[in-house]
Amino acid sequence: MSRVLHRSFKHAYPVAVSSSGCEIIDSEGKRYIDGSSGAAVSSLGHNHPEVVQAIKRQLEELAYAHTSFFSSAPAEALAEDLIAHAPPHFELSQFLSSGSEAVEAALKLARQYHLERGEASRRIFIARQHSYHGNTLGALAVSGRESARAPFQPLLMPVSRVSACYEYRDRDSRETQEEYAKRLAEELEAEILRQGPENVAAFIAETVVGATLGAVAAVPGYFKQVRAVCDRYGVLLILDEVMCGMGRTGTLYACEQEGISPDLITLAKGLGAGYVPLSALLVRAEIADCLRRGSGAFRHGQTFLGHPLACAGALAVQQIIRRDGWLENVRRQGERMQSRLRERLGDHPFVGDIRGRGLFWGIELVADRDSKAPFAADLALNALVKREAMSAGLLVYPMGGTVNGRQGDHILIAPPFIVDEKIVDAIVERLGHAIDVATNEVASKSGAR
Repeated sequence: MSRVLHRSFKHAYPVAVSSSGCEIIDSEGKRYIDGSSGAAVSSLGHNHPEVVQAIKRQLEELAYAHTSFFSSAPAEALAEDLIAHAPPHFELSQFLSSGSEAVEAALKLARQYHLERGEASRRIFIARQHSYHGNTLGALAVSGRESARAPFQPLLMPVSRVSACYEYRDRDSRETQEEYAKRLAEELEAEILRQGPENVAAFIAETVVGATLGAVAAVPGYFKQVRAVCDRYGVLLILDEVMCGMGRTGTLYACEQEGISPDLITLAKGLGAGYVPLSALLVRAEIADCLRRGSGAFRHGQTFLGHPLACAGALAVQQIIRRDGWLENVRRQGERMQSRLRERLGDHPFVGDIRGRGLFWGIELVADRDSKAPFAADLALNALVKREAMSAGLLVYPMGGTVNGRQGDHILIAPPFIVDEKIVDAIVERLGHAIDVATNEVASKSGAR
């Protein structure tokens, strides 16, 4: 019996023993294409020799130094690198260990910023439905994934919530995309006014919604209107790019494609590509200046802030991605992924929507394409697709509750940036097979056609 507290007591997990490139190998010798980079983490693939060597060199020089006493060369260099390529007006980075921690730090910094500006009443955060920002209590509070929130609801701070930008289900057929974006921006503005602008600290959103909806990008112009609303009322805009950032959608920062610059950005996953746990909070210059003029400190600290090994590994990852043109490959192979997915699944009777950007794609599964009705939650279709995909040697990232927190199924695809045409084609064919088998199984149980 395993002594590890695994995610589920009901599942027997194969043991991963080695990896290389886009593959993971288990203890039985079975090979899996990592079609989701874990949870959109392994952007540079597995066991890249230069990243491994960078971490080894750092381990031989300095493994750890507490940030209450020291900075470190890798942290300083990584911060310079991220800010040099960040959207306009960003100045500082703080390095943590997980996406949840980065979001916690962003929430606390937003609150402290308003305090130091003499606006102590600004305490309310506005977030979106169908969102996910992490599993720690503050991050979970602003998340809109109800299945994750429900058991811990009594522990969570109150958070105001507005609609997600979920065009497939929520844009009225009589609305243009521009009208839909305007309606959502007006909803945000109305909520700020309802709460009282003097009480609202920040609006937080995923630039491209990840696990909870499956690679849902906003309609054109949405974020520009959101930025304008936040500016009108002095509300900070926090963009969560933990999953969609660091090149996943084809640009280093996903918000580059939206033509805006937020006030705070959270990063993780692809930042360090999984070689060592790492996340980051990027801070706009105006916020940094406010703290400098005021208390002179960010009142937040953790033991493993700015860990030298993690920063050295992440710096190597980012330099290699830029040097070897892997963002260009994300865009090129992303176009192929889109084309192949639409060829293989575009007419599938149980595929409702195929959406995404770069190498970040979601497939929403439905019982009926016309009505968009989901399969019953107790059929656990997304888990069946995962099972069949793993049986075929493919790893994908499934999720339930897509529609309303209970019903709905989607599959997230987010392979490493280093994929080629052959691997893209193999991912699509194996996934198509898994969806065929799983949907046929649930359709026979539910009577869906």
